[in-house]
Amino acid sequence: MKVAIIHDWLNQYGGAEQVLSALHEIYPEAPIYTSIYWPEAMPREWQGWDIRPSWLNRLPFVNQHHQPFLPLYPLAFESFDLSDYELIISNKSAFCHGVKTSPGTLHICYCLTPTRFLWNYEGYVGRERIPWLMRAFLPLFIDRLRLWDRAAADRVDHFVAISQEVQARIKRFYQRDSTLIYPPVDTGRFQAASSPEDYFLIVSRLIPYKRIDIAIQAFNDLGLPLFIIGQGRDEKRLKAMAGPNIHFLGRLPDGQLTYYLSRCRALIFPGQEDFGLVPLEAMACGRPVMAYAGGGALETVVEGETGLLFSQQSAEALATTVRNFDDRRFDPLTIRAHAAKYDRKRFKAQLQGFIEER
Repeated sequence: MKVAIIHDWLNQYGGAEQVLSALHEIYPEAPIYTSIYWPEAMPREWQGWDIRPSWLNRLPFVNQHHQPFLPLYPLAFESFDLSDYELIISNKSAFCHGVKTSPGTLHICYCLTPTRFLWNYEGYVGRERIPWLMRAFLPLFIDRLRLWDRAAADRVDHFVAISQEVQARIKRFYQRDSTLIYPPVDTGRFQAASSPEDYFLIVSRLIPYKRIDIAIQAFNDLGLPLFIIGQGRDEKRLKAMAGPNIHFLGRLPDGQLTYYLSRCRALIFPGQEDFGLVPLEAMACGRPVMAYAGGGALETVVEGETGLLFSQQSAEALATTVRNFDDRRFDPLTIRAHAAKYDRKRFKAQLQGFIEER
């Protein structure tokens, strides 16, 4: 069977790209079609993959600043000729589900979320530092893009959702049913340390909706050591907020990331995510998670067993949760066993079984 994989954009590495890596393992010969591709931002081994960017990739500055080009992404994905393929798998959080296929082609969308900045536009714009000129013109396109996004959903034969939260959004915005298959966590590359060290940890892209600002405000008040691993366009602002007890480590290779995950007192997860792979990576190291009680964390963090949840997305609520945190309440082996339920092998087996049944 001829298979193609469709991905929104490849100019940053995060949870969506971890899913893409697992899809590539299932179908290593399948070409990957995407809007833009910036090899320097991707893992080095990906440079040997068959990655086919659209014409959008030739525009100046698009790899580093892809947001101003948002109205062009539907055109980019509709321009691909996919007539030779029998199976299309779109790994979607934005526009890639809008590719056009032949009548006999099976299109399965692994939906990370319905396009967030279209269906939660006010909340998205409120947190992003969008230039005033772009902010003035964006509303002219948003309604049209919503109409396109909804129509593009009808081109999909079957939706697969990454969480119950995303299932509900697919039903609300696209009026489509979906099957739940949790995304892959490579639990085998994580191990628990014999004892934690005295610091809390954040692992995240430093962008506004991740709400790292809440954690910085809380730990400024607490005075406890907080290490932050990651990079992003919000980094300068966050560093300006941070006290001397907060340390930015940048983007680290996997080995160093695993070291810090396995030795932290707990992972701090202040944003509302569609699912959230990092909490499960920390759990695979036997470490508890303190997370905002929203989105995917409600499905992965077991209160009092694998971590703690705070119900208000505020620095005060997080600080209170940290003050009540007691390492001795949590068993690393129990936490790691919970993470194993989301292993990469399980994801691949469930997705392959779903495709074979279609």
